[in-house]
Amino acid sequence: MKPATDHQPWDIRIRPSHSLFSLQLREAWHYRDLLLLLVRRDFVSFYKQTVLGPVWFFLQPLLTTVMYVFIFGRLAGLSTDGLPQPLFYMCGIVAWNYFAECLTKTSTVFRDNAAIFGKVYFPRLIMPLSIVVSNLVRFGVQLLLLLCMIAYYVLYQDYAFQANAYLLLFPLMVLLMAVLGLGSGMLISALTTKYRDLAFLVTFGVQLFMYATPVIYPLSSAPAAARGIIAANPLTPVLEGIRLGLLGRGEMSATSLAYAVFASLAVLLTGIIVFNRVEKTFIDSV
Repeated sequence: MKPATDHQPWDIRIRPSHSLFSLQLREAWHYRDLLLLLVRRDFVSFYKQTVLGPVWFFLQPLLTTVMYVFIFGRLAGLSTDGLPQPLFYMCGIVAWNYFAECLTKTSTVFRDNAAIFGKVYFPRLIMPLSIVVSNLVRFGVQLLLLLCMIAYYVLYQDYAFQANAYLLLFPLMVLLMAVLGLGSGMLISALTTKYRDLAFLVTFGVQLFMYATPVIYPLSSAPAAARGIIAANPLTPVLEGIRLGLLGRGEMSATSLAYAVFASLAVLLTGIIVFNRVEKTFIDSV
């Protein structure tokens, strides 16, 4: 008979509560299969019983680009920094859609998944992460459409495209958009468990925020009075950097990039603290 002091494998371990600053990435990694299932669920639920299905991935940015060209390019006559209008607007739309979708969908994660959270345990961070990942797939498809449009202009419209070193920063720009969307969404989601009216302001606020971001205009054409406010937006150097890398036109410096990185991390840290604090008790107030 073995002595009682022998170590036995345990399937459950009781640990003290984690810190508010903890991301619990190791625990989230153990639930990566659940993450993939949630990503798949997002696609299936969104396109279930639709006629065109994933074709909306392409139609939405194309139709939006056509409307922007007509309204902002032709009627309003806004500058596109010397770039072809369809390319300029398509680039801004694809980048902005990724951030906006991450923010709006993450901002309601507690409310939308309250029934699941109340029945079974898993790292709550899995839910917002699944939103960021599923939107990244959509972003990749729309980015492919943008690259095809760039190729068309190079081959048939004599568009002088030249690859530049800023293109190497493109993965960092996408990461910054994901971090900003994730951090802002977690912060708003935590607040909406107590203040429900914030949920009604998210969609409206995101639309207004777009006009404070160089999506339909370049930073170079912004009025001097508003230029400082627009430059203070952490998404400004991100979108300008994406255009600079993909299209060769944009305003971005090492200082503005460092500011975007610092601001993104600050937003993410704030979102993590509030999210970790609320996830322990939110089920009582949702």
